[in-house]
Amino acid sequence: MSRAFVKEDDTAPEPPRPERPISSAPNRVTERGAQLIRQRVHELKDTLGSNPNEDAAEALRRDLRYWQSRQASMQVFATAATPDTVGFGCRVTMRRGAVTSTVTIVGEDEADPPAGLIAWTAPLARALEGAEPGESVELEAGGRRETITVLSIAAGD
Repeated sequence: MSRAFVKEDDTAPEPPRPERPISSAPNRVTERGAQLIRQRVHELKDTLGSNPNEDAAEALRRDLRYWQSRQASMQVFATAATPDTVGFGCRVTMRRGAVTSTVTIVGEDEADPPAGLIAWTAPLARALEGAEPGESVELEAGGRRETITVLSIAAGD
């Protein structure tokens, strides 16, 4: 018989959601990123303490396990006050074609590309790694090759 004519059991429980994936890269964080992770763990614990319904509680516990794992594995990296080369925690002003932009290289959980925060594991951050002001680097992404010129480097916020 075709499955089209079989009534589905509406009372069957939904399968449990899988755990949030955790990057295999080292969990490098800025001091700001470490603070954000600690804050997220604290907020989740507070929310769980307010007795949410069971479905919401399971989702919160899942998120809490993720953030506690990230907190346990975080490696806080300090940035030099005046970095000589591009590296983790640096704010980089660069020119890509005719466009000048500034990004800060941060940990994966802190990344927010629209806000100019890119993960140290991102292709752009990898291409910029070790570059000095005035130096041009090549970025290969999406089957294209692009030249990027580093204009200045400073310690991130």
